[in-house]
Amino acid sequence: MKKYFDQFRKLRYREKRLLIPSKNGLFPRKSFKKGLRHISFELHIFRVYKSIIPQFTLRRRTRSRICYNTLMRIDRLLANSGYGTRTQIKELIRGGRVRFHGEIVTDPGLSIKEDQTAFVRLDSEPIISSRYLYIALYKPSGYLTALEDSRLPTIADLIPQELIFKGLAPVGRLDYHTTGLLILTNNGTLSHRLTSPKWHVEKTYLVTYSGEPLSDKECALFSAGMILKEPDHETVHLAPARLLLSDGNTCRLTLTEGKSHQVKRMIAAVSRSVITLHRESIGKIKLDENQAPGDYRNLTPQEIDILFAATGLTGTQV
Repeated sequence: MKKYFDQFRKLRYREKRLLIPSKNGLFPRKSFKKGLRHISFELHIFRVYKSIIPQFTLRRRTRSRICYNTLMRIDRLLANSGYGTRTQIKELIRGGRVRFHGEIVTDPGLSIKEDQTAFVRLDSEPIISSRYLYIALYKPSGYLTALEDSRLPTIADLIPQELIFKGLAPVGRLDYHTTGLLILTNNGTLSHRLTSPKWHVEKTYLVTYSGEPLSDKECALFSAGMILKEPDHETVHLAPARLLLSDGNTCRLTLTEGKSHQVKRMIAAVSRSVITLHRESIGKIKLDENQAPGDYRNLTPQEIDILFAATGLTGTQV
C-alpha cells in the first residue's frame, strides 16, 4: 500500500510544474491525469486482492484445523459417517453398542478429536469415518431416482437428511418401477467413472418379460452389439451385452453402458416387453441377503477398493 502513496506524493510534488494556465484557472496536464488514473487502478486491484486472498487463506487454515485439531461430538461423528440419524445414533449409544478406547459410551455429547476416530467402535467393529460416503440402497418400486420432486416420492425419502446434506447423490438412475441396487456417493470422480462407458463397469439386471422365450439367436444378437433407433430417427450403436437365459420368461442381461431405458428398448427390439426389472449388481457389488426394499447400508472398505480398481482410481479417497 505504501508504494502507491509514495507514487501519488511524487505526482503531487510535480503538480505545480504540470499545471497549465487557462482563462478558467489552472488545469492538470494530460500526463498528470494519466498517472493518477494508473495509480488509482493499481490501488483498486490491490484492495480487491487484499480483500479476497485473506479469505482463502483463512478458509484453508480453518479447514485444516477442523480436520485435525477440533473436537466433535461422537453422535455427530457417527451420523456424518452414515451410521444413521442423530436420533438413531443416540439409541445405539443408549444400547451400549458404541465404545471409545474400549469403554462403553453413555453420553452422546462426548467430544473426541478427529485423529481419535480409530478408537471408536460400533458393535466391536471400527467405524469408517470419512468425508466421502459410499452407500448401497435397495431401491423399491414406486420411487424416483432423484433427491427432490414435487409430485412423486423419491429415494431421498429413504435416506437420512444428514447424508443428503453431505452431498450424497445417486450413481446413474433406475426407472420409477425398477428395483434393485443403487449406489449413492458424494465422490464425484467415482460416480462419473462408474456411469461412463469408457470404464466398462458391468451392471447386471434380472428381467421378466412377456412373449416367446428368448433363444440363442437373441444371445448372439445382443453380444454382437445392437443398433437401436432414437426418437429423432437417428441410429445408435450399443456396446456388446451379455444375455444369460433362465427358466421361463426370465433372463439376466449385463450391460457396460446406461442409455435411457436401454434394457426395455433392447427387449422390445426382439418383440418382447419387460414386465419387471431388477438390478442385481454393479461390478462385483451386490445387495446383502438381509437387505429389504428401502434399506441401505455402507459399503465395506473392501467393496470401495473394488470399485476404485474397476474405475482406475488409485489410493483410498476418504
